[in-house]
Amino acid sequence: MDSAPGPGEPDPTGTGGSGGAEGPSSTSGGSTEPAPPLSRYESQKRRDWNTFLQYLKNHKPPLSLARCSGAHVIEFLKYLDQFGKTKVHVTDCPYFGQPNPPAPCACPSKQAWGSLDAIIGRLRAAYEENGGRPESNPFGAKAVRIYLREVKESQAKARGVPYEKKKRKRPSTAASSSTSTGGGSVGGGGGDGGS
Repeated sequence: MDSAPGPGEPDPTGTGGSGGAEGPSSTSGGSTEPAPPLSRYESQKRRDWNTFLQYLKNHKPPLSLARCSGAHVIEFLKYLDQFGKTKVHVTDCPYFGQPNPPAPCACPSKQAWGSLDAIIGRLRAAYEENGGRPESNPFGAKAVRIYLREVKESQAKARGVPYEKKKRKRPSTAASSSTSTGGGSVGGGGGDGGS
């Protein structure tokens, strides 16, 4: 099952091939220089994409990417909860709403909202980089945005940790161009429709 990565797959050991000690020598390949190492974001995006494709493959019945919908993406996010490390208190728990509970409890650990949001952002980009059309991107579906907002709100209540939008830092000198355009929102996209 574990084999050497194929073309376009990440090296699972993260060594990058140990300096060309294996495979053909540099003289036989012509202009085939090793690709520069991926950034952390690109590595995470590739890992998330491969994980999602594997999830589709293992899905019962197996799903093709073309038939994947926002509902399948939400199902994937729920599947990821089993690997989460964030304690999310249930409403019956005496520590519900307490940011620093004094003792352990039996409440489940889940993926933190911020992690899910970041995964969706990377998968949304990876979908389009792998030939998907933006208008059919299941990671940008309204149902996914609503689900993420609900997770954010429920985790904030359960953990007693309010999520607040990061305030934009103002430059020390007032520039006229910074206030002349734009709708006043920060981040460009991912809005929740104003509610």
